Amino acid sequence: LAHLHARQLPQDIAGNEGTSYHLPAYDLEPLLTEVELFLEWYYPAFSKGPLSEQARTQFFELWRGLIEPCLKDRQTWTLRDYHSPNLFWLPHRVGVRRIGIIDFQDAVYGPITYDIASLMRDAFLSWDEDFVLDVTIRYWEKARKLGLMDFEDWANDFGAFYRAVEWMGLQRHLKVAGIFARLT
Repeated sequence: LAHLHARQLPQDIAGNEGTSYHLPAYDLEPLLTEVELFLEWYYPAFSKGPLSEQARTQFFELWRGLIEPCLKDRQTWTLRDYHSPNLFWLPHRVGVRRIGIIDFQDAVYGPITYDIASLMRDAFLSWDEDFVLDVTIRYWEKARKLGLMDFEDWANDFGAFYRAVEWMGLQRHLKVAGIFARLT
């Protein structure tokens, strides 16, 4: 993942015969829209009454404050479904090319913290906390070595980077809870 993020990946992808595809920005508004799915679907299904306008406003103010710092570093391809069921070991390849990826059709152009959160805070698996911390530290160290950390706070402070990863993980889980509530 760090090697993928370290590449200078364009927001506009050239296609066949002069066509191109523009990856949508995965910035504050789409991230807030996704977390709103929790309020639209999950909250009404499990609450005893409607959410007040004041509580709704506070919810979005809180989330705006949590998401904005996560957008300060490099933006790149954010695959969004970067988790273990979509990764494959390809032993006939060498190096990082041994890892195959499927389910990237919903890719957007967003924060580097989202996909590491997607991997470590998978909605379908529970990883041991020591493992989550170890993998996240390894990603952070590799990202720093590859020159990926433009945001000085993250480059110099693993704790700040880890908090951003955790907020992206929580954002993802609230979105997923809303989607699953809608589907049921």
